[in-house]
Amino acid sequence: MNRIDARFAQLQREGRKALVVYIGAGDPDLATSQAALLSLAANGADVLEVGVPFSDPSADGPVIQKAGDRALAYGIGLVQVLAMVREFRQTNTNTPVVLMGYANPIERYDQKHGADSFIKDAASAGVDGVLVVDYPPEECAEFATTVRSAGLDPIFLLAPTSTEKRFGEVAAAGSGYIYYVSLKRSEEHTSELQS
Repeated sequence: MNRIDARFAQLQREGRKALVVYIGAGDPDLATSQAALLSLAANGADVLEVGVPFSDPSADGPVIQKAGDRALAYGIGLVQVLAMVREFRQTNTNTPVVLMGYANPIERYDQKHGADSFIKDAASAGVDGVLVVDYPPEECAEFATTVRSAGLDPIFLLAPTSTEKRFGEVAAAGSGYIYYVSLKRSEEHTSELQS
């Protein structure tokens, strides 16, 4: 049983809901991000979502965009984020970690390091799940299969406007948990999440 499944099984036994906490990696710096991860885990976070900085986020609000911009300006990318997770795992081996971000950094990482290097390196670092905002399940079946074969969970989004058919597609393609976008920001944003 992976860490995400184990945590949700524990929560169910205890009759509790999960506290899933997001942190943008590298803002204001890696050391502070690392300390924040450890503190969040020590103070009750059940799952840690670690945002990978990206220059053109389409689904993030202004606060996360600015945090990502600052991290990128400091030279923080996927290599550094994986190193941060690896360091976190030296102290904490139980709290699930999910990387949340966009396709471009992953695809660039694989171009530089070899096919499927991101998945292999994420698993090796101690990542438990991957939520790629712009990978809809119907367009990344092979990616999801490779993620699962490495022992990670592919996590997908649902929006308030998602259809019942879409709920079924996401449930079939993903594992770990489903990320439900609770607010509808605009028609344009909603249609991106729905497609």
